[in-house]
Amino acid sequence: MSDLANVTKRPTEYQIGQPARSEEVMETETTLKEPQPLCENVGEGNAEVSETVSRTDNAGESSSTQDPTVSNGDDSDEGKEMVDLKIIWNKNKYDLKIPLDGTGAKLKERIHSLTGLPPAMQKVMYKGLLPEDKTLREIKVTNGAKIMVVGSTINDVLAVNTPKEVIQQEVKAEENKKEPLCRQKQHRKVLDKGKPEDIMPSVKGTKERLPTVPLAGMYNKSGGKVRLTFKLEQDQLWIGTKERTEKIPMGSIKHVVTEPIEGHEDYHMMAFQLGPTEASQYWVYWVPIQFVDAIKDTVLGKWQYF
Repeated sequence: MSDLANVTKRPTEYQIGQPARSEEVMETETTLKEPQPLCENVGEGNAEVSETVSRTDNAGESSSTQDPTVSNGDDSDEGKEMVDLKIIWNKNKYDLKIPLDGTGAKLKERIHSLTGLPPAMQKVMYKGLLPEDKTLREIKVTNGAKIMVVGSTINDVLAVNTPKEVIQQEVKAEENKKEPLCRQKQHRKVLDKGKPEDIMPSVKGTKERLPTVPLAGMYNKSGGKVRLTFKLEQDQLWIGTKERTEKIPMGSIKHVVTEPIEGHEDYHMMAFQLGPTEASQYWVYWVPIQFVDAIKDTVLGKWQYF
């Protein structure tokens, strides 16, 4: 009986305990529902985030409007010894501040940014042609120095050189049809006078840059003495005689004709074509051979081509 009583009691205990278990579940669910006020905290957090973003945006606006100055890449120049220069190109003047220890190549880059003139098309003058590999300090550039720049933009070169090239081709074609220039009567009367006594000596097998002094001691077509002075800073060729000096812009010279003198191949006869026809050629005789290429390159602006 006792066993039956125990068996009988078990379902009763299970049934009695079942409501208690249900109450525990309800309490648990109630406990899980209590954290709902966190949504308010999330809202507050969102407000804080919005406020932070707003502060960040405001900070971004203030930082973007804080310094309207454009540096143009000159921040690296801070702390360096600077020099103020006056750049003169095409009748325009530009003020430029550049590190004294910057090279001539760096100066050309800065001139490019000022003028739009590519470095490869610049002749920069300061007490002569400015070297690219030396610093301004080494060249002894002083504060307030005037830097002369000669050169043409790409558009100018295309506009000017196209007809010049056509003229050069036509002149070459005509030259090939004719007998050697030094045998022609108009030149023989000058060449027959012989080599001038005060002519500059020639050097065979070498090519030299233009001398810093005028090329002198040569003859012109009338047999008079003539000297050539190359004013690079003004982009002019000065042709001087006893009577006067002609100052000719190099850009106006359409072509340069040269030919060795027979029997004296270390000297050339040379003509500068100042107009559209051969009648405008200015002839110079007994030009030392080592300067011929330098004269042609300088006058015709070979340095302008890529």
